Amino acid sequence: MRVVLFTGKGGVGKTTLAAATAAHLAAAGRPALAVSTDPAHSLGDALEADLTGEPRELAPGLWAAHVDTRALLDRSWAQLQGHLRTLLAGAGVDELVADELTVLPGVEDLLALGEVRRLAESGPWEVVVVDCGPTAETLRLLGLPEALSGYVERLFPAHRRAVRGMLAGLAPGGREAAPAWESTIAAVDALAEDLAALRALLGDHTRTSIRLVLTPERVVAAETRRTITALALHGLRVDDVVVNRVMPRPPPSLRGPAARWLRERHTEQQAVLADLDALDLPLRTSAYAAAEPTGRTALAAVAAALYGADDPAAPGTAAGPLLQVHRTAGTGTSRDSEFELVLRLPGAAGGALDLTRIGDELAVTLDGTRRMVALPAVLQRCEVTGARLADDDLVVVFAPDPEVWMR
Repeated sequence: MRVVLFTGKGGVGKTTLAAATAAHLAAAGRPALAVSTDPAHSLGDALEADLTGEPRELAPGLWAAHVDTRALLDRSWAQLQGHLRTLLAGAGVDELVADELTVLPGVEDLLALGEVRRLAESGPWEVVVVDCGPTAETLRLLGLPEALSGYVERLFPAHRRAVRGMLAGLAPGGREAAPAWESTIAAVDALAEDLAALRALLGDHTRTSIRLVLTPERVVAAETRRTITALALHGLRVDDVVVNRVMPRPPPSLRGPAARWLRERHTEQQAVLADLDALDLPLRTSAYAAAEPTGRTALAAVAAALYGADDPAAPGTAAGPLLQVHRTAGTGTSRDSEFELVLRLPGAAGGALDLTRIGDELAVTLDGTRRMVALPAVLQRCEVTGARLADDDLVVVFAPDPEVWMR
């Protein structure tokens, strides 16, 4: 099973390219599901079909659906929210405060991701093509499993959930309340497992691909660079960059004001494409069509020109790990040891960077995007002595903390 996520700045044509990719796969005999998590739900317009939350087969091998987050919220979250209130009330939290604590930010996005995972694992399709929302919403969407995993762990740690029988016996209300506590702890465990599975799915390069769509404009290209860096900060790798609406070169015989405009536009777009080559990512281009491509026939033509003989669902070129730790001095437990934590952040050069050590984690903030990086055991006994950006790598230097190094 492959999951291919399309995202990009609003209006760049990501929905069209996602729909075209799904239609192309289905026409090639590879069952595909196109699903939208974009609140605008334009996927149905592109496919010229009325879509609901349940997959509908539009043609042999081609299914489509849109995720209705409001229905998911009403159906799935209310029950878990009640369990969390029970848990907090048992911990002595005031009822009104408990209500506020169980309103998790971005829960609709979390449910949308969970629904994509459910659909990916439940149908006859070989590939799931996801039309995500605009870039900012997608960054929040893809970063949620990791962020909420931390929230759940702080709210009710795994080691406490492991002794659920003891906690149920000690719960307010005595033995009569024990079944409610058992079901509450089981629900929290299920949430933690779902979050872990989502993180694993998104971070697995062999199962999930992220495609960034943009138009050849400098402002859009700048946002794309920041998005690539922000995704890398979340531990997610972009496979392909797709440049949409590329103008053809006008023939030399064309004259007049329209011809001058076309040449200037073409020249500007080619300059942007040249700059994008520095991203060191596969770059695909899609020509500017005279008419908006809608319907399976027009979409299939777009995909054929975009992919040629390539597999639209193939994972990108394998790359090294996004996070590595190296020893750069000393051996064994010597106090003159030095270590470097290297976090690969494509496009990070020139960004506003901030580092903060918080207990056993390192808070990395780049251009407003933050990630909590759990430090390996050896670095937990060290202190940060320096940091630098080396091309696309953030290098943080650690040296042993004398107070805890040998403990």
